[in-house]
Order: sequence, then structure tokens, then C-alpha cells
Amino acid sequence: MTMVRVNLLMGCTACGKSAVALELARRLQGEIVSVDSMKIYRRMDIGTAKPTAEEQREIPHHLIDILEPSESYSLGRFIEDADAAIRAIDARGRPVIAEGGTMMFVRGLTSGVFEGPPADPGFRRQLRERAAREGTVALHAELARIDPGAAARIHPNDLRRIERALEVYHASGSPISRLQTQWESESTGRYDCRIVAIRRDREDIARRINLRVKAMIDAGLVREVQALLDGPGGIGEQAAQAVGYAEIIRHLRGESSLEEAVEQIKINTRRLAKAQRTWMRRMPGTRWVDAEAGATTAQLADRVQKLWES
Repeated sequence: MTMVRVNLLMGCTACGKSAVALELARRLQGEIVSVDSMKIYRRMDIGTAKPTAEEQREIPHHLIDILEPSESYSLGRFIEDADAAIRAIDARGRPVIAEGGTMMFVRGLTSGVFEGPPADPGFRRQLRERAAREGTVALHAELARIDPGAAARIHPNDLRRIERALEVYHASGSPISRLQTQWESESTGRYDCRIVAIRRDREDIARRINLRVKAMIDAGLVREVQALLDGPGGIGEQAAQAVGYAEIIRHLRGESSLEEAVEQIKINTRRLAKAQRTWMRRMPGTRWVDAEAGATTAQLADRVQKLWES
């Protein structure tokens, strides 16, 4: 049976991959499947750099605006939703363009789910109690001692993933990063994936991150976050952990000034970009497009397209 071809474009945050994917979708008459754990949420537009309504009318986008911010979303559900979207696009005879930077979703799309040991409610309850007393950062520090690889990929505020990594170690005695590496080496491709990643040097990414954060603040990120907090259902724990939203929430609660929140967004976005680069380097079969600071979207699209077609 012929495997469905998926043209996958990766890149760390602020590298310009969304604009390149949009340009390629225009050229190839394709449809875009978002591989992003936060663009799934409705009304979280500015802080996620979501495609505009006009862009979404022009090019079909999938897995955007499918949940309320109060809802949670799992890797398993993402794979189900992405599979359904890919099947539908392929049935229409159109190219599939998967684009995003949530690397756990990328790995799930290409190789499936790492199951690991079953959940341990009692142990999780203990971790939640510790997080309430000591803070999530303390649990992240413990994870860094037993599994530096996992700690490097997980944000210190991401309690859900810290909890799971500690739970796996507690149940199996093995770091989750080691078990995931074994799973990755043994798993087989789910699609005929042509994987290309856009790469920029750190100084250029840092500059682009600073510009993006300023543009988000100017566009009304603070108002967007306040509206989410005031809206029906509020904002759930998972959505509230998103970089850009977590920092503004703390500001609105009086825990920091706006200037401090903006600076923390820049710091945390750079950390996210570093973690994404680490993941991408581990992805087998990835080919790279090095983007110099002055490269245009069209030029980058040319290079990506050549690699997809070679």
C-alpha cells in the first residue's frame, strides 16, 4: 500500500516557517496541517502568531481553532486529528503541508505515540502537593538531576510534562529521554515524510524574537489575555502555560510589571527556540535550509521546495 506523502516543514519559533509554508501552499495548491499545540485554541491569536482570517480563507488550514482555551489536548488526540485531516486532504488529491514547531507533535505524527508506563494517580497527587508547596521549578530541578535530557526539553513551568517524566522514572527506573530514544530508533515511519527544517543562527533568531514580542504587545496581547481570563470557562492550565500567555497572566495578577513580563517572554521564547533546535537535530531524515538574515520568504520557499521534490 502506498504511503501518503507529507511535506513537513519544521523550524524553531520566529524562524519564518509559517510564511514559507503559506507561500508553498499557494504554489502547490496544497493544504496546511498545523503542528502546533497552542494554535488549536480559539481566541489565542496574537500570542500564537496564528494565520490571519484572510490567510485561512485563502489556504485551507487544519487543526487551528478547534478547542476552547479551557480544554486540554493530548498527543494521542492530536495524532487522531492530524491523521483525519491528512486523509481528507489526500482524498481531495491535494498536497499535504504539515508545518509547526511543537516537536512532540512532530514526533508523534511521524512515528506514533511513546506509551511508557501507565499513570500512577497516587504519585501524581504527591507531585501536585509538592508543586503547590515548593513550586514547579523545584520539580524541574529534580528532573534535571535524574534526566538532564528531558529537563532541557521541558519548560520549568510545564507541570504536566515534568510530572509525566518523573512518573516514568519512578515507575521504570529509567529516564524518559532514554526510553523515548529507544522508541524512536525502533519506530517506523507512519507517512512518506519529506522533512525540511529552517535554521537560523542564534543572533538572528534572538533579534527576530525581540521584534515579534514587541509586535505582539503592540497588537494587543495584554487585552487578548485579559479577555481569555474573563471569558466563559477562563483559560485552562494547559493553555495558560504557553509562552507569552503565562507571563502576561502573572503581570495581570500583579506579580510583575509589564516591562518585566515582556522581558521574561523574550527569555522564555529563546529557551523554547533552543529546546526546539535540540529536538530537530534528533529527527532522523531531516534536511536543512540555512536562512541568512536577508533571505526572503520566496527564496526560502524555493529551497524548501527543491528539497521536498528531490
